[in-house]
Amino acid sequence: MGIDYLATVLLSSLSSASILLIATIGLAVVFGLMGVINLAHGEFLMIGAYSALTAAQMGVPYILSIPIAVVVTMAIGAVVEMLIIRRLYGRIFDTMLATWGISIVFYQLAVLIFGTVTPGIGMPQYSIRIGAYSLAGYPLLMIGVAALMGAFVYLLMTRTVYGMKARASIQEPEMAQAIGIESARVSTLTFAIGCGLAGFAGAVLLPIVPATPSMGFAFVIKAFLTVVVAGPVTLTGSALTALGLGGGRVDHCELPHLGCG
Repeated sequence: MGIDYLATVLLSSLSSASILLIATIGLAVVFGLMGVINLAHGEFLMIGAYSALTAAQMGVPYILSIPIAVVVTMAIGAVVEMLIIRRLYGRIFDTMLATWGISIVFYQLAVLIFGTVTPGIGMPQYSIRIGAYSLAGYPLLMIGVAALMGAFVYLLMTRTVYGMKARASIQEPEMAQAIGIESARVSTLTFAIGCGLAGFAGAVLLPIVPATPSMGFAFVIKAFLTVVVAGPVTLTGSALTALGLGGGRVDHCELPHLGCG
């Protein structure tokens, strides 16, 4: 077993773990801060992918279609929170049932609007060669994207006024309201941010996972498992769990972004 093979498998494992973490962070934020199990997380990821794809088909450069997807999913998430989720806080099973129903609605809307098969935008054709093996460059780029997402969430929650209000509203809601923090507005923004992160994941992973109504299913099971195993340590726990679940088993000949030389 050569050093090039080991390096290739290591990078492939890290890339797979990063892709899982990108798809999971939005769910981790909503569950970790709000205690809401959002069973529609995969559909928000799908909405982000379709938003980016639609923008790209209209002539918007792909890189600019990603923030468009984030804005769209944040807006939809805010509406869902205000109309449905807000009435169900503290009722975990009711929230799960409601978000499951929302996921079915979004799935059926996607089928009616876009059909069951949608053309992708294609993965950028550049690769990195390591000895006798080659790795597609775009999946490797997801390692850096996952690191930036983690840094963004960490700084948002620990270095901003919103982050302090969000943590106060979750840990001591009565005290937060007593000092003038509008918990309802903070909750809406938190849920919207979680949905926006899901939309970002759908958009940035679009070259790897083509937009289809069922694309969220490819991530949602491992994403929920990642969040549940991570527990209350929202960011660090999710990152470590994603590393274990996403990169724990890699067969280099089964990976779509790894060529056997």
